[in-house]
Amino acid sequence: MSNDEVTDKRRWREWSRRRDTVVITGIGGRLGQALARRLHRSWEVIGVDRRPLDTLPPDIDFHKVDIRRRKTEDIFRQNRVDALIHLNIMHDPRKSPRETHDFNVRGTQKLLDLCQQHNVGKVIILSSANVYGPAPTNNQFLTEEAPLMGGQTFSEIRDLISLDMYASSFFWRHPEIETVILRPVHIVGDVGNAPSNYLRMKRIPTLVGYDPMIQLIHIDDVVQAITRALRPGIRGIFNVAGPGQLPLSELIKALGKRSVPMIEPLAKPILDMMWRARLTSFPTPELDHIKFVCMVDDSRARRFLKYSPERTMEETIRALA
Repeated sequence: MSNDEVTDKRRWREWSRRRDTVVITGIGGRLGQALARRLHRSWEVIGVDRRPLDTLPPDIDFHKVDIRRRKTEDIFRQNRVDALIHLNIMHDPRKSPRETHDFNVRGTQKLLDLCQQHNVGKVIILSSANVYGPAPTNNQFLTEEAPLMGGQTFSEIRDLISLDMYASSFFWRHPEIETVILRPVHIVGDVGNAPSNYLRMKRIPTLVGYDPMIQLIHIDDVVQAITRALRPGIRGIFNVAGPGQLPLSELIKALGKRSVPMIEPLAKPILDMMWRARLTSFPTPELDHIKFVCMVDDSRARRFLKYSPERTMEETIRALA
């Protein structure tokens, strides 16, 4: 056997043992870290985030970089990337709308362009069920075909809708790439988002005359849904819900807390004042979520992803403690 044949066989053995490579953007967040810990034993994980991070398993290749920068392209050029999981969405209502729009929309466009240029086979975008928006005219359970009306009063959600719609158009323009858009309900657990911050308040403000049904999902179940979406052949848009739903008043009782009923004309100016004084992390536009219903039907995820929440309602609520 010639030296060339020996070299070719060695290369083939190395290639056959090669694990698929996934790029996770936003790996510095709690969800990104939880997902990385789930995947790193079966995938080669490359993490991307502009925040510093030193708590990942040592076999994860971490890059501290803004997704809009040229260094992001180097990651795709220097590695054979099989999948992208895009979690790097800026959720900070205190940032300027221009900055968040540029980061969220232009950053996502750049990533999807890189996936197309470098033949990435799978793309997963984490959106949110908030894109549908709470409204008095909503159906009890919204399907993936429902209009995205969540940005009417909240600029941050408008960015998310733009991102979601761009990903949807990418899905149709590039059928060779398995594109998945996940729209989970309110994520709770070891996270610092608006729903968790609201429900962690010592005394939880509510609006007199309103008691909407609420859907929560544990961070571990979001990780489960993402890993299921990574399987070959999965593509499309999927709502992802938790173990059930319950009225806001019952949720507050289950947390062992007391509510502070407020009439709406007073609630908005008081919350505005507290927001400006940095006495709360619950922005005024989020009031609609404790006023109107926004629940989703996740039967498509249960059918095609074989998704089913592993955490019970009790465990999901306990994650807010």
